[in-house]
Amino acid sequence: MKRETLTVAATVLALALSACAGGGGGGAPKQEEVAPGFLAVADESATAEGPVSIQLAFDQAEAGGYDPQMAALGQSWSIFGLVYEPLVDVDENFNVVPRLASSWEQPDDTTYIFTIDTRATFSNGRALTVDDVVGSLNRLREGGSQWVAHVASIASVTALDDQRVEVELSEPYTPLLAALANNPASILPMKEVEAGEIDLATEMLGTGPFVVKSHRQDKEWVFARNPHYRDVDEVHITELRLDFASNDATRQAALREGSVAMTTFKGVDALDLMADSGASMYIQQQTGFFYFAMNSLRPGSPLADQDLRFAINAAVDRQALSDAVFAGEAKATGIAPSNLPGACDPADLPSAQLSHQEIVDLVKSSGYAGETLGLLIYNVNPALNQVAQVVQQQLDAVGVKVKIEQVDLATYLQRGQPTPAEYDLTLGTLAGYSDPAMVARFWRSDSDVSSHFSEKHDDLDELISRAASEPMGPSRTEILADLCRTVDEYSDWVTLVHQPIVYGINEEQVTLDLAVDEGYESILRHLSSGRLPKVVD
Repeated sequence: MKRETLTVAATVLALALSACAGGGGGGAPKQEEVAPGFLAVADESATAEGPVSIQLAFDQAEAGGYDPQMAALGQSWSIFGLVYEPLVDVDENFNVVPRLASSWEQPDDTTYIFTIDTRATFSNGRALTVDDVVGSLNRLREGGSQWVAHVASIASVTALDDQRVEVELSEPYTPLLAALANNPASILPMKEVEAGEIDLATEMLGTGPFVVKSHRQDKEWVFARNPHYRDVDEVHITELRLDFASNDATRQAALREGSVAMTTFKGVDALDLMADSGASMYIQQQTGFFYFAMNSLRPGSPLADQDLRFAINAAVDRQALSDAVFAGEAKATGIAPSNLPGACDPADLPSAQLSHQEIVDLVKSSGYAGETLGLLIYNVNPALNQVAQVVQQQLDAVGVKVKIEQVDLATYLQRGQPTPAEYDLTLGTLAGYSDPAMVARFWRSDSDVSSHFSEKHDDLDELISRAASEPMGPSRTEILADLCRTVDEYSDWVTLVHQPIVYGINEEQVTLDLAVDEGYESILRHLSSGRLPKVVD
């Protein structure tokens, strides 16, 4: 029976791409909260203005096109967030807060009324209107982007007057506001789009703090401060340069020599390597995570046996994996990301209760005959190979033989598309978002993600639907706990550990707010409120 598969390639890269841990300036990483929910805060006494340069890790692409609604990668979301804005945002505690909507109300469980911020202006000087909001949301829900799935419950969008927009749902959907808080749901200049005055595939026109000055694909972006931004007086960065470098040593050298104010790393070794650099190093926890999938649909596969899948799931020691690959900084998680409100405790999952001997006995009783299982991974995320080696060793210890095969992304996608997918086991990453019911939808039987490798489970589908419709509160938390347990027991694909990310910041050049947790991989989230202690030439 079909179930949702790892078409994950497009979705993996589309939804995920944040990885790895980080540390601290001058020796130990700065992990203590300097304010509730923050690892760092901008120095409000700093009043200088000037340019800032940043160098980012480069994976397979720095951004796909210019259209925020079509953005599929976390890195794209982060970049586009400098120019575009959604109706709402999330704060450091994942609470929904105003952005282009100054306020909203929910008269019933399927109706939302947003009041737009009348101060908001596009970078061409035109004021934001309700028609821009209506047109943008309709374009999103009728378009072909991967974000459509998160707004599929929207039945209609209507302007009530010149300040208010009503969004009507076909059924209750609790994560709606969280879905509207990411950059694919940004509000676009629909007057100019519909008049053919702007091509969103090649141009950017938003209400955000910056405008595009120049761009060289896979090389650099240069942004200028948007003079029409409603809070322009709070933006101290006059020009922002983003450079991309795949080599860790290149980014380390740039941070050491002071040619960049900030960089990011996808490996915890940066902590030791940068300990004497003078830069401040921080580890931010992403809600995104590594997952492990087992293809039960392949004819004759021993993975059709749920007991074997459960034993393999139980054999993966999440803490040991975190210690080996992420210096202990990657937290174990269930399908409801452990750093989100309402999350389940991975220590309570059924697989966490088995002893080593019980796992060995379960492998033997499953009928597994010792055949070698292939573990397919792609070569975009360097941490995947390290995770795969740890998993290989842990499974060998309980009698399951695994051979790792690393391929390029195109090959991985090709082998993941058929039903059944052309692998036994695979590892990947998924974004965790800011509401646990958002990522859970990828476990549904009718999802494009898991149907290539996983059986159909009606009870699991029902729990996912209930988690999406149940209002926030204790009842929803219990549903999410049941959901985590059910996913763990079926073990078609299971969650492993979160993806921490390392920031290196030269705080003599810029100081920033940096939250402990991040849901949308927005590594550039607080740049517009950054403070410059001095002007950098």
